[in-house]
Amino acid sequence: MENLTNKYALALHTTSPELGLALSNFAGDSRSQVWGLGRSLSTHLHYHLAAFLQPQTWADLAFIAVAKGPGSYTSTRMGVVTARTLAQQLDVPLFAISSLEAIAHSEKSQAEILAIQLPAQSDRVYAAIYQVTAGNSVTPLLPDSVMTIDAWQNTLEIWHTPYKLIQPESGLGKTVTSVLELAYLNWQQGKLPTWTEALPFYGQHPVEL
Repeated sequence: MENLTNKYALALHTTSPELGLALSNFAGDSRSQVWGLGRSLSTHLHYHLAAFLQPQTWADLAFIAVAKGPGSYTSTRMGVVTARTLAQQLDVPLFAISSLEAIAHSEKSQAEILAIQLPAQSDRVYAAIYQVTAGNSVTPLLPDSVMTIDAWQNTLEIWHTPYKLIQPESGLGKTVTSVLELAYLNWQQGKLPTWTEALPFYGQHPVEL
């Protein structure tokens, strides 16, 4: 696989009220930034994206990564649509990374098995269980899903191995660096997903755009 020394990879995270952007050539030149945009995400996303990319240009990108959810329906869709459009226009691979997987990756030094929980609508939660594996990757033991709080608590009560429960209430934008790193791991394995494969995840299954 091509070395990124003279190329860069870009990641977007929009599944929460925060916009997270990260850029790296994985050879010593990396940067990331988070903005608390809230409802202003739709009007400020492209401005921040263009400003953040400088002094690099779109032609410098080898691939793009995006947090696909679960998370806020509107902002998640916006991030995925933006990433799909860029990847299509630039003709580069697009890696759609679970926002729960990114959280697990960002917490990977804390425990071997991580149960990730995010609030959803009503009395439901987005939940998954991941195992930290060699090479800085994480493996899903319980795939991303949406379930009632009671069902999630029952799942944890009967879980067969020790785990650490992670319940972030904010600060998801900063996990954009994990989105980028997870995409890079896939890139190193020779995976080259196209923009058509990147779909937002809202809980039960991917939804067509």
